Amino acid sequence: METLEQVTRESRRRLHPSLANSSFLVLDRRRKNFERWLRQLEERPLWVLDVGGRIQPYRALLAQRIQKYVALDLVNSPLVNVRATAEQLPFGNDTFDLVFGTQVFEYMAEPARAIGEIYRVLRSKGIALFSFPGYYPRIGENEHWRFLPAGVRHLLRPFGRVEIVPEGSTISGFFRGSAVCFGTFARYSMLRKLVSYSVVPAFNTCAIILEKLARSSNDQATGNYSVLAQK
Repeated sequence: METLEQVTRESRRRLHPSLANSSFLVLDRRRKNFERWLRQLEERPLWVLDVGGRIQPYRALLAQRIQKYVALDLVNSPLVNVRATAEQLPFGNDTFDLVFGTQVFEYMAEPARAIGEIYRVLRSKGIALFSFPGYYPRIGENEHWRFLPAGVRHLLRPFGRVEIVPEGSTISGFFRGSAVCFGTFARYSMLRKLVSYSVVPAFNTCAIILEKLARSSNDQATGNYSVLAQK
């Protein structure tokens, strides 16, 4: 099992990614989206559920506002409180004020069922903050899905308010996908390290510069989507 030091280090890397991270573009944008949405929450102690909470990178954004934090995952880690599936949450109705679910729905055979369960355990006016992969190479045999805005809206139709925000434009989607593919082709550890400290930062920097110059709103090949859903 992972150590607390390992998961804490990975949490920091996801919340504040370096340019050497092939997912820098989406992770950086997601943190900013989540920060903006969390500022809209009423200032009071929160009951929080983290679905797929092995790492919990966004817990730090809540500072002192947590009354209860429950991390649910199928994989054990020092931060996981409950081992269970999201398609059958072991909690009562109207339990949580906030639910996180980031980069987990692609691994679920029945994501609509998990969304229904999250809706059930949220209190009235509670919010869920999700992220869904759109354009991304397959990285494991246990992945089931990729998501587009219309599909996400269909999944989230029980909710009263839904906001879907691309985590970057088609430009960043192209460069991020290319960076990930380069890392996939680099089979040896030394070569992967070379790619992560040369090619990946160059791609991320190019994407940042070109997005500013192009000022394009085209998101047909965005890599990811941040989503707010309010009950």
